[in-house]
Amino acid sequence: MSTVEATAAHASAAAERGSWLRRLLLSEYLVLLLTAIYVVCMIPLAPEIVAVDTWQDILGAMMPLLVVAVGQAFVLIVAGIDLSATSNLAISSVLAAAMMTLDGGPLAGAPAWLAIAAGVATFVAVGSALGSLNGACVTRFNMPPFIVTLTTMMFFSGLAIWITTLLTPDGSSIGNLPPGFAFLGQGRVGGMPFSVLIALAVCLAAHVALSRTLYGRWLFAIGVNPRAAEVSGVPVRRVVFWAYVVCGACAGIAAILYTARLETGTPVLGQRILLDVVGAAVIGGVSLFGGKGKVIWVVFGALFLTVVDKGLSLLGLSLASVFAIKGGVILAAAIVDAQRQRFVRA
Repeated sequence: MSTVEATAAHASAAAERGSWLRRLLLSEYLVLLLTAIYVVCMIPLAPEIVAVDTWQDILGAMMPLLVVAVGQAFVLIVAGIDLSATSNLAISSVLAAAMMTLDGGPLAGAPAWLAIAAGVATFVAVGSALGSLNGACVTRFNMPPFIVTLTTMMFFSGLAIWITTLLTPDGSSIGNLPPGFAFLGQGRVGGMPFSVLIALAVCLAAHVALSRTLYGRWLFAIGVNPRAAEVSGVPVRRVVFWAYVVCGACAGIAAILYTARLETGTPVLGQRILLDVVGAAVIGGVSLFGGKGKVIWVVFGALFLTVVDKGLSLLGLSLASVFAIKGGVILAAAIVDAQRQRFVRA
């Protein structure tokens, strides 16, 4: 073989490898494949990872994370971010529990169904209100989303602790919730966890909004190029504002599931899952640069993170080790996202 032919063959092989890598990085099922590989690799170390009980635990832990991550995806699509999602969980949990509690709450003497309905409405209303505040600061005052949501995260986390201190002797949590409320997070319908049904409803509504509505097209247009979108007649400020409202409402719904699982309203709810909330969306493929995302990607990302978390706990690793490993996984996902953007622009 001549030198020219050898060089051409080498270039062809390199191009083929590059094409294969490109297809792999751009595949929307990459995270699902990595999840399967992780489970297979974990079987020799922790065989119980394939047990039915283990996967029931994984589903139970995944559903609230999935709901709040779906809301985060709306904000990421417009190239924003909401760091206050965890404080939204906390303040929603505390205020709704204070509304429902039988220990001197305003609805202590009301029928259980009424107290639960009022509590659920409080969850969603508080979450949406906090999302509205974030959206107003970002769109009306042109403040950076990172600064806005970091500030509201700190403020509402402190407020949740202060309210709990006022309402309870030990200041740790608000309990004695109405009978039946725990069903929302722990109950089953036909063998299916009720939390799965709630999460599926949220995911379906989000999918329709992103893929079948004008609002969804506007979201992606803003994420790709906000100036071009505005010139084209897209109401950029209004669309971005409602993205934060949706994010806040999803956090409120997720707080219902978390609080029902714990059967208590706590001011530290979600304190350690901020990394997971953003990571579930980014790992799944929602771009940090905006303009790209699907609900099914968030499902894959939430599943991957929950499975990793469960696997590490089965190995008996310390909390610090779990955080370090998950942080590394999310950093790797951010690097993959950057490479995806490079391939798309190429």
